[in-house]
Amino acid sequence: MRYSTQVKPISFLKAHAAEVLTTLSEKREPLIITQNGEAKAVLQDVASFEATQETLALLKVLALGNEEVAAGRVKPIGEVISRLKAKKAQG
Repeated sequence: MRYSTQVKPISFLKAHAAEVLTTLSEKREPLIITQNGEAKAVLQDVASFEATQETLALLKVLALGNEEVAAGRVKPIGEVISRLKAKKAQG
């Protein structure tokens, strides 16, 4: 996707807010808003925003997991399964 086609001045947003919102939800592409010729904001539909947040959360979990492995804070799978089975039997 080329973001250069999705750049509009703030005056366009002010004049076409309803149309912009409809287009955002249909195309699911972000819109870059400029003010005085400089990029100032990015608008996107809620579904895309939520998907982005979920992706970022997953990437954070993966990064934390990689840090744990690199630091040697891991246990053999058999040990973990045994511990979980023991907890389940107690509860």
